[in-house]
Amino acid sequence: MIELEGPLGKSDAVNKENVSLERELSTLRKNGTIDSFCLYVYGLVLKEKGSENLARTVLVESVNSYPWNWSAWSELQSLCTTIETLNSLNLNNHWMKDFFLACTYQELRMHNESLSKYEHLQTTFSFSNYIQAQIAKAQYNLREFEVVEVIFEELLRNDPYRIEDMDMYSNVLYAKECFSALSYLAHRVFLTDKYRPESCCIIGNYYSLKGQHEKSVVYFRRALKLNKNYLSAWTLMGHEYVEMKNTSAAVDAYRRAVDINPCDYRAWYGLGQAYEMMGMPFYALHYFKKSVFLQPNDSRLWIAMAQCYEAKQVYMLEEAIKCYKRAANCNDREAIALHQLAKLHCELGHTEEAAFYYKKDLDRMEAEEREGPNMVEALMFLAQHCKSKKRFEEAEVYCTRLLDYTGPEKETAESILRGIRYEKLDVEHFPS
Repeated sequence: MIELEGPLGKSDAVNKENVSLERELSTLRKNGTIDSFCLYVYGLVLKEKGSENLARTVLVESVNSYPWNWSAWSELQSLCTTIETLNSLNLNNHWMKDFFLACTYQELRMHNESLSKYEHLQTTFSFSNYIQAQIAKAQYNLREFEVVEVIFEELLRNDPYRIEDMDMYSNVLYAKECFSALSYLAHRVFLTDKYRPESCCIIGNYYSLKGQHEKSVVYFRRALKLNKNYLSAWTLMGHEYVEMKNTSAAVDAYRRAVDINPCDYRAWYGLGQAYEMMGMPFYALHYFKKSVFLQPNDSRLWIAMAQCYEAKQVYMLEEAIKCYKRAANCNDREAIALHQLAKLHCELGHTEEAAFYYKKDLDRMEAEEREGPNMVEALMFLAQHCKSKKRFEEAEVYCTRLLDYTGPEKETAESILRGIRYEKLDVEHFPS
């Protein structure tokens, strides 16, 4: 396989012994003279052949016979691509089954169910670093980065030479732009074992955060030489190529990621971004739709899709509004959705809806103590809207706040206030 690998790590090598292996193991199974380990091998052969249903049945027999073979559980998990398939398995009750279910829930993006399983297992295996790391993984997928950081700090205290899963910790540090912590982690894993794909990924993230994208790609490539199926390295390398404006290389990397795991929403999202950069919004939409199907609770994906609908070639504003609404309901931490909803409704002439979202966005900015052009825009629109609706007291409140700014908005606010005073005088002198 290594000799036949192409530039992207693909190989068409085939094990010629699979046919005879299948024949021999099938006979042993029919005769009832097969043990759990040979059932595991038989399951591997069937999976390689593409007989997934029979492979699942055989692997279930293997784990029911000998529950402690985690390799058999892992192969079985790779064949459970839907919750219906998982529920159809006839598994004996055993604590290893709980580990299997927790892991499979995570792969099926049922992160809350996975988290509760691992927390239940932690009551029995209270000092297990593996369970602690899996809890961190579930929290990471739920985007609870603060919790993840605390768990990984605890893990490193308990196991200073740990490298497994530390690439996920580096992703959190990268997202939070923690330069010193990521630098410390990169040096630590390099000294522990620099020939691990996780170590290369962490160093790649470190160089990426420093803006040294070429160096970052070198380390992601190194990770893939050590393990060509290392999913996060393909995805992260795709991100680096996007940063370097090398979209064709980015598309190649993301395609390799989805070949390895079609459920990797980050790679589908990356493909969407790459095609958007190439000015192909319809292609981008196709990939963004795949990513939101896999991760429907991530506001960033909905926002990316909405922006695609806003592109001139597509220009489907009603669809964009639907996407922004979904983003707003998915804890939009970047605070983009509400403002965009207000602007789009304004563009479509839906003034009441625009006022509703500007007010909501204003309330959020006040709660988060954020200032900026979005606040000015919201105050300006609400002042004019309230004036047009004869809600003069509300309009005056918004105008008074605009007077604190120095610029054209102050002059506009003064003009609106003068207009309100004239309208009030007209109402007082010439009542209807």
